[in-house]
Amino acid sequence: MSELVLENSIDNNLENSIEKEQNNFLETTLGKAINVGLDLGIRALFPDLIEDQIINIKDTFLNEGFKEGINEIVDSAIDLGKSVIGIFTGKFENISQVQTAVKSGGIIDSTSNLIDFVLNKIQKNDLLSNTTINIIKKGKDLLLDNVNKNIENTLTKQVTSIEKLNEYSENWNKYFELKDFNNMDKEFEKIQNELKEVIPLENTLKQVRKIENIHNLIKNNGQNFDISEIEKELAEKL
Repeated sequence: MSELVLENSIDNNLENSIEKEQNNFLETTLGKAINVGLDLGIRALFPDLIEDQIINIKDTFLNEGFKEGINEIVDSAIDLGKSVIGIFTGKFENISQVQTAVKSGGIIDSTSNLIDFVLNKIQKNDLLSNTTINIIKKGKDLLLDNVNKNIENTLTKQVTSIEKLNEYSENWNKYFELKDFNNMDKEFEKIQNELKEVIPLENTLKQVRKIENIHNLIKNNGQNFDISEIEKELAEKL
């Protein structure tokens, strides 16, 4: 296999991996946002119910198809959103694309339809009282408002996390130039912790991977910054 073919194969595998990681991350993160939004909405509709009664309503929703429906909603919204904003590579390049795609993907309308479907199923199987079901039907806009706000808050937190990640990376580079490994190590730990909260974006991953490789190279070299240009270049490419 030629070097060019091997390089293209590695790049394609990386792109496919990033797309899959992004979809998994959004399915989990947005799924939680919808789930929490539903919980907050139910609590707002039934302020006088005790905790066990709230949990029973919520569990009934989840068990009768809402949980599975959320995954389908998120997957469909991501695919539709990408199509609307013209992402044909399959992966997001920045958080702004994610925000626009989610807003364009029809998550709230799909969640509205899912609530109707689940309520009809619950009513048909007589799993909650008609009074409870009617309150939820009349208060569906409140549920959807909570879901929408929670999704927006989740995406706003993503922006904040990426800003923090960039800040920590800049700090790491500053201390690297000063050959201050102790402070580099502190910033490196912050980077690793924040990375867990951020959607996998190619440029972000490349930036962090470069820092990680050079950091570990210096660390394994007894915190000695006297590394060759070849070692440094290799660490940046790995």
